[in-house]
Amino acid sequence: MNGLKKGIRKVEIALKWDPSPAGEPPSDLDVVAATYLTSDPHGDPDYVVHFDSRSPDGTIYLNRDSKDGKGFGWDEVMTVELERLDARYARVVVGVVIQQRPERRTFVSVINPALRIREGYTDLAADNFGEVLGATAATVGEFVREGSGTWEFHPGVQGFEDDPATFTATMGRTRRP
Repeated sequence: MNGLKKGIRKVEIALKWDPSPAGEPPSDLDVVAATYLTSDPHGDPDYVVHFDSRSPDGTIYLNRDSKDGKGFGWDEVMTVELERLDARYARVVVGVVIQQRPERRTFVSVINPALRIREGYTDLAADNFGEVLGATAATVGEFVREGSGTWEFHPGVQGFEDDPATFTATMGRTRRP
């Protein structure tokens, strides 16, 4: 029955958090996705999609962007159409970064953060960043193209203490188990 396996085709990464208390600066979290070439799957990303950007071919895009967590339901939503992604890509790493303005923030200072990664109505992962409270950013999972061309999901939250630019440049390095 392996010949019938479709793999993961199209996913939605959703992020939400509660607004900061009155008088405090807003928390601004962003979903990011980085693509890696088959020729260098753990090197530098070929491109990174984040707020105000989309992939060159339109396969990865942000549907909703919040700068303060005041949205209804999920504040940030990104779609990744893996089935349309060019064959030269072997990995897509997904992360969440906290904007560091006007002050340094970590997940412990964000009120009720939550993450959901799903395909259709099936949740592939859900998290509240409780394992990475001191981090300023985190990878939350990766999609890897199998030899047959189908995509597989590897969940896992890994914290980083980098600024947003450094995080997006290094988020796809070999992950710790």
